[in-house]
Amino acid sequence: MSEAVEGNNAAGAPVLAAYSYCEAVTGQQARNFAYGIRLLPTPKRRAMSALYAFSRRVDDIGDGSLAPEVKQARLEDTRALLGRIREGRIDEDDTDPVGVALAHASRAFPIPLDGLDELIDGVQMDVRGETYETWDDLKVYCRCVAGAIGRLSLGVFGTVPGARHAERAAEYADTLGLALQLTNILRDVREDAEDGRTYLPADDLAKFGCSAGFAGAEPPAGSDFAGLVHFEVRRARTLFAEGYRLLPMLDRRSGACVAAMAGIYRRLLDRIERDPEAVLRGRVSLPGREKAYVAVRGLSGFDARSIARHTTAGRG
Repeated sequence: MSEAVEGNNAAGAPVLAAYSYCEAVTGQQARNFAYGIRLLPTPKRRAMSALYAFSRRVDDIGDGSLAPEVKQARLEDTRALLGRIREGRIDEDDTDPVGVALAHASRAFPIPLDGLDELIDGVQMDVRGETYETWDDLKVYCRCVAGAIGRLSLGVFGTVPGARHAERAAEYADTLGLALQLTNILRDVREDAEDGRTYLPADDLAKFGCSAGFAGAEPPAGSDFAGLVHFEVRRARTLFAEGYRLLPMLDRRSGACVAAMAGIYRRLLDRIERDPEAVLRGRVSLPGREKAYVAVRGLSGFDARSIARHTTAGRG
């Protein structure tokens, strides 16, 4: 959608205040995401911060210490808020800044709000304590909590007129979301285990002798933990390669945003691959200077051009 359409939904003072709140939430709680969206023009950056703030609220309910039945009730309250946004029943002076900002963003851009219903569905899987036997099972969860975010973001980014294979843009956005989520799962394997959660597929854990789980800073006795990590890294790289086909379909600054966020996670994946047991000792992260380098690389358009050349060569 063009910036001119956004201009027809001019933001008044209450809406601007709501967006400021959402941007503050994003800056404080999502540094990797914030690095990416700072490359966007203001209307798109605000819309993305509204999407993040709503998503953060849903995640925080799932990750909190409330009883499962209370979490479920609060998730349904959040789903009701989403229904009010969808039906246009949020006023500018509503007391919920996230609702105000997201309502404005959804009028300015063709955001597929059903994706946020999918996110709530995914967090409800967490609340129920679901585990996953196979990669196909885990993909259902990842599509809810991450693939949906990719498709929601595409509603803000749009595709450039005449982009080749633009009909597959949502598919590629979804796949890129899966790549990011699998990277998150690998990075957080110890932290999730301490919270009683296991995301990696049970058949993969069994294959590499890791069914006992990850309760400490050392792999399970007799396991091939490095083999497990390298197996999942290869799977994530395949998802990244497919999802990156989205980049040539985006305008320069939207492509830079996606390239920056995906680039940060790909570099995390490189670090995890080099030292698999690091994820059991603590959270693997990138220093700020390296994130800044990835952002500049994305803004230069290098990644988008590289992917475009690779895609053309692969289909030649």
